[in-house]
Amino acid sequence: MSKTVSLLLVATLTLSACGAVRDSRVNPFNWFGQSRSVPVEPQAQTNPLIPTRGGLFASAREKAAEYNGSPFDQVTNLTIERIPGGAVIRATGLAARQGSYDVRLTPVNEDEEAVDGVLAYRLERVLPATRTNVGAQPTREVIAARHVTDQMLRGVRVIRVEARRNAVESRR
Repeated sequence: MSKTVSLLLVATLTLSACGAVRDSRVNPFNWFGQSRSVPVEPQAQTNPLIPTRGGLFASAREKAAEYNGSPFDQVTNLTIERIPGGAVIRATGLAARQGSYDVRLTPVNEDEEAVDGVLAYRLERVLPATRTNVGAQPTREVIAARHVTDQMLRGVRVIRVEARRNAVESRR
């Protein structure tokens, strides 16, 4: 009987000590905070009919390699999940219409490095050639994810995902 009571006492003390770790930086669930919506500055629109590079004899390989996505209407959720060797950035976007495909988190910087501690991505998609229905909200939601390594996260304090109408940040 005394062994059972002492074992229960040790188990109770051990479990009660876990409450102190819940809010500390040791707990991996606290490494990135809750995401929140922030306003975004409107970007200057460029004319898509005026070519920026290439020409009459541009190779077809260059055309196939470039991604012609446009920004999503808004980002509704941002989740950063720690994994061994880095993290997975998962963003949920809400499109204005159904039919978006080839959804990606594209880096704002070409070299995909943090600027002033901010690692920024843009949630982009490709629109279908024909006009589609608006549809209910669940039919317009998509999720895109991107893996980042520990080396890329070194020095990063904020991860930001931008869309056309808003941006969502998660702070460390």
